[in-house]
Amino acid sequence: MSPVLAGVLQLLALIAALALAYRPLGDHMARVYSSEKHYKPEKWIYKAIGANPNTEMRWPAYLRGVLAFSAVSVLFLYALQRAQAVLPGSLGFSAIDPDQAFNTAASFVANTNWQSYYGEQAMGHVVQTGGLAVQNFVSAAVGMAVAVALVRGFARSRTGELGNFWSDLVRGTVRILLPLSVIGAIVLVACGAIQNFAGIHEVGQFMGGTQQWNGGAVASQEVIKELGTNGGGYFNANSAHPFENPTPFSNLFEVFLILLIPFAMTRTFGRMVGNLRQGYAILATMGIIWIVFTGLMMWTEFTHHGPALDAAGGAMEGKETRYGIAASSIFSVATTLTSTGAVNSFHSSYTGLGGGIQLLGMQLGEIAPGGVGSGLYGMLIMAIIAVFIAGLMVGRTPEYLGKKIGTRQIKFAACYILITPALVLCFTAAAMALPTPGNSMTNSGAHGFSEILYAYTSGANNNGSAFAGLNADTQWFNSTIGIAMLLGRFLPMVFVLALAGSLAEQKPVPETAGTLRTDKPLYAGLLVGTIVIITGLTYFPALALGPLAEGLAS
Repeated sequence: MSPVLAGVLQLLALIAALALAYRPLGDHMARVYSSEKHYKPEKWIYKAIGANPNTEMRWPAYLRGVLAFSAVSVLFLYALQRAQAVLPGSLGFSAIDPDQAFNTAASFVANTNWQSYYGEQAMGHVVQTGGLAVQNFVSAAVGMAVAVALVRGFARSRTGELGNFWSDLVRGTVRILLPLSVIGAIVLVACGAIQNFAGIHEVGQFMGGTQQWNGGAVASQEVIKELGTNGGGYFNANSAHPFENPTPFSNLFEVFLILLIPFAMTRTFGRMVGNLRQGYAILATMGIIWIVFTGLMMWTEFTHHGPALDAAGGAMEGKETRYGIAASSIFSVATTLTSTGAVNSFHSSYTGLGGGIQLLGMQLGEIAPGGVGSGLYGMLIMAIIAVFIAGLMVGRTPEYLGKKIGTRQIKFAACYILITPALVLCFTAAAMALPTPGNSMTNSGAHGFSEILYAYTSGANNNGSAFAGLNADTQWFNSTIGIAMLLGRFLPMVFVLALAGSLAEQKPVPETAGTLRTDKPLYAGLLVGTIVIITGLTYFPALALGPLAEGLAS
């Protein structure tokens, strides 16, 4: 079987698995966020944190809950890392330096999981499981809660109430993420991923000496890092490490986990607004972009020319032989089109155009299908902008799901789409202009510029992957990327929730013959075009200096 055919069959198997899970999971999530019943363990949590889950919140109160919980999470995770040396199960590792502890705390709370350290040489069991793994759950649940609040804004009328943040947070964790993670961890352990609390031990011979490895609760952390679109690896090699991702089957299963909830949330959206066809339109838009990007990535990596590449059957540098080009390409696109950031190959070693596809996937806003929760609300923001553009074309007030898109709504949407590019481009420009940050680049020229552009694109978009040729463990990069991650995560949420509140206050607008049908293929095409044009106008000059210049020169 040719490698290309094998890749196509893997892609088809992945699509089939996602299709089978789409309806039951999407409907289950809709029931979870619509139910008025509280399970006993959930009541214990509400009592412990002093929250009343039955109190409806307007958008400012909902936002205060998001920010307060996230701020406490940053402080807790920072303190845990700084105290690591005196914690049990530290494996003898010292406390994490202040700038790196801040970067890591910001990273995991922002659902980014950017890592400027070697996981197996820096973090003990308590920090890994009690700190990082916990944030993998709750940061994902926060994103899902914000998305559901926006969906309620469309579904409700004549009220500014968006639900209860604490209820949404707990339910998302207890009823969705935890059960799926238990099942997924069992599958990964069956595939060969490790799950223990072993200490550091020597294994085998390596170039005249021995290697040292530490164990850990790897399978349980691996499953939530993918399911929650987090991305931080227990080991520095991330999902290329055989302890995290042992076999081609586990590799495809991890891609399935990455895409599972973001795609299924379109069904949840359709169910909660009472129009499943609207969910299918969003799903189609996400699916078109994902399939096109996957096809382009496989094409660039299989057909790149050169004697060594021809002999290897494609660009094999930096890729695991047990996965090959196709599986690595599928994994790479899945992680950069979502806010996952996990890697099973060395992104810096991809061809110039392949690296550009990875960058562009993040710069789209990670909406195809995007992160857990963040992908849905990001796509809905773009849907509002597409409706607004269509309204300008025909000279009528734009409407979406029975809600008018007026001046206030479009201002919120515009602010949302401007925040991340401003962070990426301003921090990249500063890093290139100042003398010290440039010393962290391993490569010069276009690829060196791409390293820095990728780092800030990954951080501000809450992705977490890296070209890895960049030495990001410096005070400059730890601090600035940490700031970019926090602002890139929580500033957009301000405008999402403000938009949700303004929509929930409106009266529904009756559909007329002149209403744009947003559940038709024509609208899906308009939405895809809007996304591509906005992203291209924003990032094309930077991409031309980096991956495009490198790809055209090779």
